[in-house]
Amino acid sequence: MSDASGKQQNTAAFYGQAVASFAVAMAATAIGIFKLNADAWVRAFLAIAVLYLVTSAFTLAKVIRDRQEADRPAYHPFEKL
Repeated sequence: MSDASGKQQNTAAFYGQAVASFAVAMAATAIGIFKLNADAWVRAFLAIAVLYLVTSAFTLAKVIRDRQEADRPAYHPFEKL
């Protein structure tokens, strides 16, 4: 184990790729909804649905992360074996 705290850290490149991927996906979806040949209320409904989906995905990811961290045993470097 290379990290003394036991917590895995992401590299800056991985973080940057994740942020860029999210930005491209949101921009492509927004452009697609904006260019859609439909009434304004239909485009607004789709935009709100996408925002709800994104917030739900963030919440689900946080809940899964919190559950995994709760299941992981605590690291005590000075605990007797």
